[in-house]
This record gives sequence, C-alpha cells and structure tokens, in this order.
Amino acid sequence: MPARPRQYLWRSLGFLAGVVAFLWVVEIVDQFFLGHGQPLNRFGIVPRTWIGLRGIALSPFLHVSFTHLAANTVPLFVLGAMVLLRSTRDFVGVTFLAMLVGGLGVWLFGAEHSCHIGASGVIFGYFGFLIAAAWFERGFLSIITALVVILLYGGLIWGVRPFQGHVSWLGHLFGLLGGVGAAYLRADSK
Repeated sequence: MPARPRQYLWRSLGFLAGVVAFLWVVEIVDQFFLGHGQPLNRFGIVPRTWIGLRGIALSPFLHVSFTHLAANTVPLFVLGAMVLLRSTRDFVGVTFLAMLVGGLGVWLFGAEHSCHIGASGVIFGYFGFLIAAAWFERGFLSIITALVVILLYGGLIWGVRPFQGHVSWLGHLFGLLGGVGAAYLRADSK
C-alpha cells in the first residue's frame, strides 16, 4: 500500500476511534459525574417541541446505558469506517443527512412526551448509504462493499419494524432513508 493511502487509512481509523471514545466519555460523565438520572439524556429529540429540535444534533452522542452504547459501538465504527474509506466527503455528507433526516423524522412522527437518544440512526444511515451506493453506482467495489455490509449487518433491517417497545424504530427508519438519500445525491453529483 502506498504511503498516502496508508496514512489516510490510519488517520481515518484514528478519527473514528476518537469519535467512539468521545461517546464513551460522554456516557461515563453522564452516569457517574452529573448526578442521578443521567441528566444529559434530556437533550435528546423530544417530538414536536421547539426545545426538542436541539436533539437532532445532540442525540447521537447520548445513550440510555453502557449496554446501549456498547451495542452501537462496533457497528458505528465498522460501518462508519467503510463510509469514511470511500471518502471524507461521503462520511460528512452521510453523517449529516442521517442525523438531519433521522432526527426530523423522529421529531415529526415520534410519540408525544418521549425523548429519543442514541447513535443508531446514524448507523442505519451508514448502512443505507453503503447498500444504496451499490444500486446507484453499480461499480464493482461498491457492490462488493454492499455484499459485505449485508453479510455483516443485514439483520439491521429488522430494526425498522414498528412497535418495538422502547426502541426508536423511527430513528432507524429515517436514518436509513437519510443514508439512501445521501447515496442518491452522491451518485447524481457524479
């Protein structure tokens, strides 16, 4: 591997490791240093309230528990790395659209008096982008990538089923749509 791509690979993986570490620091601070009841979680998406709009930007950094964060850590890192290794532009665009579309979808259609948090909408955005990129681009590498994503994380698709109790399936669904939208926009701009 030439020096420049190798440096990009290590910088990209280091950046993602830093993001994941930041999520863990936020959860540790929230659970152990800010008092009882995880006070940061109130900054999630609260549907159809003006104050709840801030959660669109903040909710991916907040989690209900260490178990919730642990469940998001590996897919966030793996799928995020697969998007980031395509290009920094793709990573930024997909992350932004997954947060925006996922967050607005939850804000518009979420249950009244609920608060939605977690990075899973972004994870579903990465998943949707990597699958849809194969469809829109029809390139060998994007098809192989989509097959690997389906093999590793194809079960994620069950996360968009409604009525899953405490799971924000709307965040999953709209995050996925944000990722598909990003793939469409990326293919259209070529």
